[in-house]
Amino acid sequence: MPTFGHISYYRPGDVLENRLALSRAGLHRPTRAGVSGSEADGADSIILADQYEDDDFREDDIIYSGSGGRDPRTGKQVTNQEMTGRNLMLRRSLETGQPVRVFRKVPTETGSGYRYEGLFKVTNALYEKGKSGFLVWKFFLVPLSES
Repeated sequence: MPTFGHISYYRPGDVLENRLALSRAGLHRPTRAGVSGSEADGADSIILADQYEDDDFREDDIIYSGSGGRDPRTGKQVTNQEMTGRNLMLRRSLETGQPVRVFRKVPTETGSGYRYEGLFKVTNALYEKGKSGFLVWKFFLVPLSES
């Protein structure tokens, strides 16, 4: 069952050393997948790791590429994405308006870590041709203002 919103005492700007630390803290449960949650309830967190060519992480919003259709060896998009699995989680978040915790892979003194960027809301989803010429899901997220 996904947990939406902030977890425990973790707040934007906090950096955890690796994906296992995120999982153990309950912030982002899967140690490999970039989206955490369930198809029924939505995504409770995502990881921005610069692995999808159609991702666009801007200061005021995020375009987060859906999952699927990539060659496991090269990471290149080789087929159209489908509305299944993690893509369904993000679409459900669009429908419910539940907040999504966003983490970004960042350089640290010891290599890299994952910085908590805060809570975001999925505001739109488009299915369009990506940079490799295949259809990809693009999910648009904007930061939620802290009260």
